[in-house]
Amino acid sequence: MSDTPELPDGYEFSADTARVDVDRVHTWLSTDAYWAIGRPREKHERAMASSLNFGVYERASGAQVAYARVVTDEALFAWLADVYVDPSVRGKGVGTAFVGRIRDHLKPYGLRRILLATHDAHGVYEKAGFQPLERPEQWMIHLFP
Repeated sequence: MSDTPELPDGYEFSADTARVDVDRVHTWLSTDAYWAIGRPREKHERAMASSLNFGVYERASGAQVAYARVVTDEALFAWLADVYVDPSVRGKGVGTAFVGRIRDHLKPYGLRRILLATHDAHGVYEKAGFQPLERPEQWMIHLFP
């Protein structure tokens, strides 16, 4: 989409799961992401294996600076999850551009919707076209004890 902001100079987007720095991503999520604190490595690896995985990388060093995964049927529905941007690059537009690239990557599937949940990053997602649920009373959740 033409309205997707460019990543800052020196950074690149990738949908190649083989590039994901699994150690770094697991550390980020299990120690710093409120929704995944304490997540076991094995569970994280299983989640990755069943998802599309995305990253942003520094061109010069190849170091990963952002991660996200998408659970999808590749036809109707997708769930954007585990979006994390390294604190060292926050505020530079990496997150907004990253989410836009993921949305653009999914567009050819012809999905009806991409869902996500966030506690504190509504502004980032709004810039990529996300909006609150129109009728949240229609949605339900089952939580396991």
